[in-house]
Amino acid sequence: MKFLRDIIVPIAVGLIAFVIFHTTVGSFKVYGLSMCPTVEDGEYILVSKAAYFFNEPHHGDIIVFRSPNDPNTDLIKRIIAVPGDTVEIRDKTVFVNDTPLVEPYIIDPPNYIYFPEEISTDHYFVLGDNRNNSSDSHKRWTVPRQNIIGKAWITYWPPYRWRLIQHYTLDIGAQAVRLGKTCLTMEVLCPTR
Repeated sequence: MKFLRDIIVPIAVGLIAFVIFHTTVGSFKVYGLSMCPTVEDGEYILVSKAAYFFNEPHHGDIIVFRSPNDPNTDLIKRIIAVPGDTVEIRDKTVFVNDTPLVEPYIIDPPNYIYFPEEISTDHYFVLGDNRNNSSDSHKRWTVPRQNIIGKAWITYWPPYRWRLIQHYTLDIGAQAVRLGKTCLTMEVLCPTR
């Protein structure tokens, strides 16, 4: 009996730990350059699926989500506007609620115009850090809340690029304020098996 307990208990604990980890953390491989210079093509990241269990996504969060245009494709972008915000892009600047954002993480300012639009309930406006080479919300789509998989957490491969992914807080009441070094964002992601 003791022999069976010594085998069954560790196996049960291991299975429970695996289920909890799999439910709260996802692993993805980044493909594409939509968020350069923040992340390299081919990097592997961990995403916290639990980040939004009790909290809503915030301005500046880097999220992984199912594409609204292709539910079989996962994307990664930065949240620029949340439900109820009005977003506009003009003069190579992004404005949220008439406040110009200070964005030190982008590779180049946007060279396009986006006419003012209020973001609807349970939707998020997202942009890639490589603004002029990213398929994102400036193409007139937003991310439904139910499509959000989680918040980017760690880059773990290749080893020399290992780091925690630090997010920027976009203080829409005043201006965007940089709170830490961003370490991620790209175009297409594939879950690792």
